[in-house]
Amino acid sequence: MIKPRQKAPELEIKLVNDTTWKLSDQSPENFTMILFYRGKHCPVCKSQLEELQKKLDKFIQRGVSVIAISTDTAEVAKATYDEWEISDIPLGYGLPIEEAREWGLFISEGIKNEPKHFTEPGLFLLTSEQTVYWESIQSMPFGRPGFNDVLGGIDYILKADYPARGEA
Repeated sequence: MIKPRQKAPELEIKLVNDTTWKLSDQSPENFTMILFYRGKHCPVCKSQLEELQKKLDKFIQRGVSVIAISTDTAEVAKATYDEWEISDIPLGYGLPIEEAREWGLFISEGIKNEPKHFTEPGLFLLTSEQTVYWESIQSMPFGRPGFNDVLGGIDYILKADYPARGEA
């Protein structure tokens, strides 16, 4: 399990626009927000990512770069991108389960129409040096932090120069 103030594991992921996103190449003004989502099969993920799309400019105004990542295949991720209203969110796919475990994400076995294995949700806010500042990891699809709360937290962090917590 990675803790706040620790260097995040390197992450290199393919995007639906046929490019590659690499964590170590990121240089945001304030933070990189990585949103790990369960996949196309999840209606809660659809709502969450569509909400993020509506608030994306608010994250950008605060110097936060954003990416959403799943274990979905390229074909499924591209269908997600086409069918959901998330046209401005960089969408990564093919996260290996082993790498998801390095991030401390919960892994579920699929039931009904779900993939064989996939990650449960996680939200990470990383500093421009790629250290973990804030993490929220769920074992279920429910109870994710709302983006208004995340934005309010970022506002307070930036105003008060609030340090990362929870590393002890």
